Amino acid sequence: MYPLPEAVERAYGQCLQQARSHYENFPVASRLLPPRLRRPVAAIYSFARRGDDLADEGGGSAEQRLRGLDDLGRKLDAAAAGDPDEDATFIALAHAMAAHHLPAQPFHDLLQAFRRDITQKRYEDFADLESYCRCSANPVGRLLLHLCDRADAERIARSDAVCTALQLINFYQDLAQDFHELGRIYIPREEMRAFGVDEDHFRHRITDDAFRALMHHQFQRAGERLHQGAPLGAMLPGRIGLEIRLIIAAGGRVLTRLRQQETDLFSRPRLRGADYGLILLRALAGRA
Repeated sequence: MYPLPEAVERAYGQCLQQARSHYENFPVASRLLPPRLRRPVAAIYSFARRGDDLADEGGGSAEQRLRGLDDLGRKLDAAAAGDPDEDATFIALAHAMAAHHLPAQPFHDLLQAFRRDITQKRYEDFADLESYCRCSANPVGRLLLHLCDRADAERIARSDAVCTALQLINFYQDLAQDFHELGRIYIPREEMRAFGVDEDHFRHRITDDAFRALMHHQFQRAGERLHQGAPLGAMLPGRIGLEIRLIIAAGGRVLTRLRQQETDLFSRPRLRGADYGLILLRALAGRA
């Protein structure tokens, strides 16, 4: 492997630092990944983090933040064409896209999800929410498959199921934060009505029988998606397969912790040492 130009090496270093500085329940660019994949995964994460922060935390108006996402799209296209600006994220991304033949469309799908975060706060039915997941989560799994040169139809379908499940589980961890800080509800309105739940449950953090029934319905569906995608961990070789099994097992463990929060479904579960030990055992045993 030839040494990278200094500017590219420095840009990758910044992306890796950013990836490791954020708390996540699921591994990001961990040392379990094959070394050749850590830097491009960090570049992908850095791009996604930039868009997500702009959608969620941008200090400007909705119009200004949308223009910011459009600017990220233009920088992405320039990076894909091999002509990035001096931004470290896009210097690293340009190299990763060229070196690993990464398509630009999944990145644009992510930007579309970030735009929806700004413009859409409610989802009428699960089909609408699932269409959001197809842009917000599934592109990351697809890009990882491209990095591994394993982006065939079956693996993509399994990956989509895993990524959608993980996105849903993330919603369920952040019910209170999404509502009170961002004004969003990622539970379909149609299902809220069917279970007798309204926005007062979110406003006042009410965990009653109706809300428990609603959320256990959500947990069941997320678990089914995770189960559908779980064989992916055995369909990828070596360390990347182990990494995927760890991610799936971690998602399943968070889902278990959510199910156990009978009295307060609005608190965010935190995985502890025993949880991580169980995750590792399941991943090593191929039981993700």
